[in-house]
Amino acid sequence: MKYVVVLPDGVADVPIKALGDKTPLEVAKHPNMDWIAREGITGWSHTIPPRFAPGSDVGCMSVFGYDPRQYYTGRAPLEAAAQGIALKETDVAFRCNTVTVERGVMVDYSAGHIENADSTELIKSANERLRKNGVRFYAGVSYRHLAIVASDQWRVTSKELANAKCTPPHDISGKAIDSHLPTGPGSAMLRQLMQESVALLRDHPVNQRRVKDGKKPATMLWFWGQGTAAKFPPFQKEYGLRGACVSAVDIVRGLGRLVGFDIIQVPGITGYFDTNYKGKADYALRALDDHDFVLVHIEPTDEAGHMGDVQKKIQAIEDTDRLVVGTLLEGLKKRGEPFAILVVCDHPTSTILKTHIAEPVPFALYATNGPKDDVTSYNESAVNGSTKRFKEGFQLMSFFLQQGG
Repeated sequence: MKYVVVLPDGVADVPIKALGDKTPLEVAKHPNMDWIAREGITGWSHTIPPRFAPGSDVGCMSVFGYDPRQYYTGRAPLEAAAQGIALKETDVAFRCNTVTVERGVMVDYSAGHIENADSTELIKSANERLRKNGVRFYAGVSYRHLAIVASDQWRVTSKELANAKCTPPHDISGKAIDSHLPTGPGSAMLRQLMQESVALLRDHPVNQRRVKDGKKPATMLWFWGQGTAAKFPPFQKEYGLRGACVSAVDIVRGLGRLVGFDIIQVPGITGYFDTNYKGKADYALRALDDHDFVLVHIEPTDEAGHMGDVQKKIQAIEDTDRLVVGTLLEGLKKRGEPFAILVVCDHPTSTILKTHIAEPVPFALYATNGPKDDVTSYNESAVNGSTKRFKEGFQLMSFFLQQGG
């Protein structure tokens, strides 16, 4: 029996007036996801526990089958794991975005989805000129970077610093940043670093070139998503299966690495609309030759939501269905062995609000010789007809694996 989880990030949404009060999932054409719903069962999963912020860190942890209330320490430690960065007990990892702030307003949380080469050069300069008082910077993908702080050099404990209040930049698009700067233990040093980054980036040759080319400059480094080192029991020990993970995003790869998954390297995956959708499915199918379980994560559905672009989200859904889900289903059927496939997201991303929300998410699950319900398509209103609901989202994984016998 082979198991596949398809995780289109933030694909669920709320009704949008411009779509006739429908969601992007209701408008988009996705016959392969609909096949899974029609031939299998559907339901709802509460991936974000009460009092947790609705982020991919928490939501993906639930999808992976781990209770965030027991294992969550923060977002950045998961991304640090993806880069192979070992955190000491006194270290606190922060997500560090290259953002565009103009006249005190968060214009773009990604600096125009800055290219890797430009962003890496900026982080290299930050590490050379801002690396002090126990802070070191690591370049990630596009705008997604890390800053590791040795809390003992800030005269706070790692627990205190991890509890500082920091705001995700994608939550304040178009808003003034003053009331969203870090507060709490160690926040004075964080704000100082963020202010110093303004002077560093303002005159940087990379940004001068970007402005000349009509691109958005990265005008500030923004700290958020902090936490201490995370530890998880291995997936193979918990669920009895050897797993693999396909994703372009550090947070998902890091979580995969921490639970013992093999991380499958796929050429051309970017976490953006130009990603190699089909390559993800092709490499996932190959991974099933020597793995029992593969999770395939797709980011563009979430990116479109943060951009507030309804049409891009619809297109990302259709691309995911055709190139990822369709390729997977075709390949799984050709293998000639029993399989189970689950489509579920980590959280809804509201295209109207341009941010995550904590509502439950719909899932569709098919297993060879498995049960069926009366739902015939995969979207929010259709799945309302299902009575299956997981109040604790991490329990969906066990349920999914049980369907495979």
